[in-house]
Amino acid sequence: MAETSEVSEKVTLFRQEGGLTYRIPALFYLSSESTFLAFAEERTSPQDEDAKFLVMRRGQKEGLSVKWGPLQILETAVLPKYRTMNPCPVYNAKEGTIFLFFICVLDHITNTHQIWTSKNVTRLGYIFSKDGGRTWSPMTDLTEQVIGKDVNNWATFAVGPGHGVQLSSGRLLVPAYAYYIHTRLFGHALCCGTKPHSFAFYSDDGGKTWQKGHLQKPLQASECQLAELVDRNNSPVLYCNARSHDRYRLEVFSKDGGCLFEAPFRSRKLQESPHGCQGSVVSFPSPQLGSESSLASSKTPKSWLIFSHPTNRKRRADLGIYLNPCPLEENSWKTPWILNTGPSAYSDLAVCTGEDPVFFGCLFECGVSTPYEEIAFQLFSGEKLLKIQKASSAGKN
Repeated sequence: MAETSEVSEKVTLFRQEGGLTYRIPALFYLSSESTFLAFAEERTSPQDEDAKFLVMRRGQKEGLSVKWGPLQILETAVLPKYRTMNPCPVYNAKEGTIFLFFICVLDHITNTHQIWTSKNVTRLGYIFSKDGGRTWSPMTDLTEQVIGKDVNNWATFAVGPGHGVQLSSGRLLVPAYAYYIHTRLFGHALCCGTKPHSFAFYSDDGGKTWQKGHLQKPLQASECQLAELVDRNNSPVLYCNARSHDRYRLEVFSKDGGCLFEAPFRSRKLQESPHGCQGSVVSFPSPQLGSESSLASSKTPKSWLIFSHPTNRKRRADLGIYLNPCPLEENSWKTPWILNTGPSAYSDLAVCTGEDPVFFGCLFECGVSTPYEEIAFQLFSGEKLLKIQKASSAGKN
């Protein structure tokens, strides 16, 4: 395959201009229509407290090119006096329904203020589409129904950001995290004892009702994404990759589909940016590689992972794509391929399922001076990643 057919040109989908900034990308690929849906927040500045509402662009994939439609405001994903944040799509393939989850935060109240005061002002909501994202339902507020009184122990919470997943069992999963109040003094919460923990919201009836899983402990983990793996025995395993306040990303597995997670561990091959940064992960069927490849063996699992995240250890820059051919083994990530050199921050990945060779879409924040000047899109093939890793294994940089 020619080099030009392995990686597409970078295309800007959302650009900082006219006093507006676009942040927090989320990407979904609808294989039945060969269509991407790209979501983001529209803000009046890069700051979280200046978020307003969610926007979307629809892209028709044709080979290695995507024809993008105009920007659309998601007018039903709103709650009066609240700002809408953290788009997180999840797809019920059986019924053809796209759910777009998000949080609504009371205007002018920052995340830091909620943590310091231990007073949550965040709501959990979603809209859905049955026609491939062309029209959307009114907002449903799930806060009382799904979180209930437990919200009294959360200083704040959020979903994603990025995409959710549907498991082979049919279960729908929305990654999330909450700042749990661990310490109180004379009945009052102490911010020093309020820590973030990842978990998942889930539905076993196609999205009619939702429940919350248990918080991951003991390590602190916030923004996260999930992927389903298949081990050598054809058994499903849920994988979670989470942002950490430490130097390294956190990884953790669940064997019951996201209700309970095992103890998380630090990934020595995935270093965090200063103060951490969101990252994205997706699974895909392992390629049928010849025995001569150093990436394959008789013990090769049925599923592989790729992960996107800034690779620069000093700042949010140089967005890398990491490959993991042995995701059930610790520290199996390969040297990253740099997809975008320069300022880069949040990103979201999507697998173009049903294609051979497999292709991936990446929606990511980037810029010249700062990572928040635009949100761009790029396609690349699985063969590109394999060639890079083979060359790296052979010592060819």
